[in-house]
Amino acid sequence: MSNRIETLEFQAEARQLLQLMVHSIYSNKDVFLRELISNASDALDKLRLESLVDKDLAADVSDLHIEIEVDRDARTLTVRDNGIGMSREDVVRLIGTIAKSGTAELLAKLRESKDSAASADLIGQFGVGFYATFMVADRVTLLTRRAGESEGTRWESTGEGTYSVETVDDAPQGTAVTVHLKPEDSDDHLYDYTAEWKIREIVKRYSDFIAWPIRMTVERKGEGDETTREVQTVNSMKALWARPRSEVDEVEYKEFYKHVSHDWADPLETIHMRGEGTFEYEALLFLPSHAPVDLFAPQARRGVQLYVKRVFIMDDCEALMPNYLRFVKGVVDAHDLSLNISREILQQDRQIQAVRRRLVKKILATVKELKANEAEKYRTFWSEFGPALKEGLLDDPDNTDAILDVVSVASTHDPAELTGLRDYVERMKDGQSDIYYMTGESRSMIENSPHMEAFRAKGFEVLILTDPVDEVWVERVGQFDGKPLRSIAKGQVDLDTEEEKKEAESAREQQRQEYAGLLTWMSEKLADSVKEVRLSTRLTTSPACVVGDAHDITPTLEKMYRAMGHEVPQVKRILELNPGHPLVEGLRKAHEQDAAADGLADTAELLYGMALLAEGGELADPSRFTRVLADRLARTL
Repeated sequence: MSNRIETLEFQAEARQLLQLMVHSIYSNKDVFLRELISNASDALDKLRLESLVDKDLAADVSDLHIEIEVDRDARTLTVRDNGIGMSREDVVRLIGTIAKSGTAELLAKLRESKDSAASADLIGQFGVGFYATFMVADRVTLLTRRAGESEGTRWESTGEGTYSVETVDDAPQGTAVTVHLKPEDSDDHLYDYTAEWKIREIVKRYSDFIAWPIRMTVERKGEGDETTREVQTVNSMKALWARPRSEVDEVEYKEFYKHVSHDWADPLETIHMRGEGTFEYEALLFLPSHAPVDLFAPQARRGVQLYVKRVFIMDDCEALMPNYLRFVKGVVDAHDLSLNISREILQQDRQIQAVRRRLVKKILATVKELKANEAEKYRTFWSEFGPALKEGLLDDPDNTDAILDVVSVASTHDPAELTGLRDYVERMKDGQSDIYYMTGESRSMIENSPHMEAFRAKGFEVLILTDPVDEVWVERVGQFDGKPLRSIAKGQVDLDTEEEKKEAESAREQQRQEYAGLLTWMSEKLADSVKEVRLSTRLTTSPACVVGDAHDITPTLEKMYRAMGHEVPQVKRILELNPGHPLVEGLRKAHEQDAAADGLADTAELLYGMALLAEGGELADPSRFTRVLADRLARTL
């Protein structure tokens, strides 16, 4: 066999992360052992699963376990498992690079962060716990062999930018990570990680619930100072989700969350539930305190693991959690499923679908309780996961009402605080039948839009919707509590009372007659851009605005569809004029005097362009607009 040895460079991002680790950005260095044990546990889970799927796999699964070994003289600590192991290619791919989206963003945030705990939380989002070993090590050696393969691999690095990879023929199945420890330094939170009491303390705090035995050889002095050695299991292996909630304390929940999520921050909320009857299961779910960096990535993973009778079956179980709740982490342990069930069968399994429905209802009920009773927690949850949760209004019609009950949006009612839809309904004015909203890119753009003028003048509250998903769900849902959701940028708007309408009717009729000629002429001149020009009842200070027909899609939605590659016909909109504005009144008079007057058509075009710009829209020909505008300004001087 060829004993291939290569020296390779870490990927640039991985090298930067290593430097951050080496220079001790995190004060709690004990977590390096938690991360190694967690990785070992995952490797055992994967081997158990693969042995069920592949009956011909040449692997020993008779005594799956994790072993911790120390050498006090050499100052090394080794965490060894007999799990799935890695091939040479796996080692280079998984350790030499960080194959995750958003790495550049992570590093930028790390450089900005002055707080070491915050830095660690950011690193935790990327599941790169192996790098934590370099907080306590001068050198790290990894020996591994993938189950079913004959050749093993030795990996070694000091964390300085390069690593060596060697093919070996004497590696046992699984993975062993040997940490060559730095000198003890209590001032720098570097403890003696070869001490039995310290290892027991870390395992008890972080890894007591690991489903596999964690074994350690300990020395005991007997009579006559005779030293004996014995192997002890140092974790209880009690599945946290199977224990009554009254027997589990918050510290245990937090550490279990960190184990299943590879997050270094505490969870925001814990959900522990049990299903009994025809289909028994236990579930231990968590709402994280921050969104993962890949929350909106196309291939974002869901965070729920499936077990059957305490045996790990699969990670990222899509059948148990809808996509809009992909941020939920945790474990579901089903009692009555087959151990070799596939993802495809799970999608069709009626019992799993029933569990999924119960989990979703419980999660939404928990969020509703946070909204009602723990405002600060709810605010954190909504700021991190609100846009994702609103996707459920498109995908989960069975839970539309439950999702709407926990939705919070910005509103003209308060410049800082969000509002719930029910709160809006309770504040509606007498005689108001619709819930008014406007979508846009930002709050400032919406608040300064001409569409807002009449609503502001009349004191009507408007919901301010700025998430991309808002463009779609308001159309799909259509109503809340029997009240239609109505865009203030579409259709006709008339906020006057019946009495006000009667008083203004004669004046409006006179305006319709006076402006009839101008409106017809402008509709013809701007026919390529608009479907109609009409007088507005929504403007108070602006000369004009552009609105959509009641059932047309919005320009933003049109743009989104095109960006996704869909063919969307151009939707012409309606230009509304404010008859009380001097510019519009002047245009009417000029048109009456001479409809063919030089520059009159340019003024109509400028008026339309100004209306587009006022709502944040895009001009079809910006250079022509500026040229015509400059020409008209020059004539006034």
